Amino acid sequence: MQDAKQNFAEKLRKAMERAGYEARPSVLEREFNTRHWGKPMSLHGVRRWLLGETLPDHRKLATLSQWLQVPLQDFLAGAAPPGTPRTDEPSGLWHAGMGYDDRKLFEIYLRLPVPQRRVAREVILAIARAHAADAEKQRKS
Repeated sequence: MQDAKQNFAEKLRKAMERAGYEARPSVLEREFNTRHWGKPMSLHGVRRWLLGETLPDHRKLATLSQWLQVPLQDFLAGAAPPGTPRTDEPSGLWHAGMGYDDRKLFEIYLRLPVPQRRVAREVILAIARAHAADAEKQRKS
């Protein structure tokens, strides 16, 4: 297992450099957390990825794969076997219900500077939490 962690760490560092980022924990933490729609990673946690001490879970691997444009299989075990679906290509499932306006909004969001993206994400999450709380009240009534 240690070899897998070390291999992942080396591939992560190389992928970051190829994408134009310094392979440093502070850079990885900032860039990863702006793209991942889950619990943010700590500086210590991403440092452990870069040192080959731990491996990210599958959701975090998917975020890294999409951000750095590296097939998920390449992160884990080298080149993917022929015929294996690439995870760096959109699956199409999450955009199936999106219209033009939604796609345009996502394009605008992705062009925002990182601090503004964080603000937009927090606003959307707050609205979603309020909506969930209202739905729960309605359900209980």
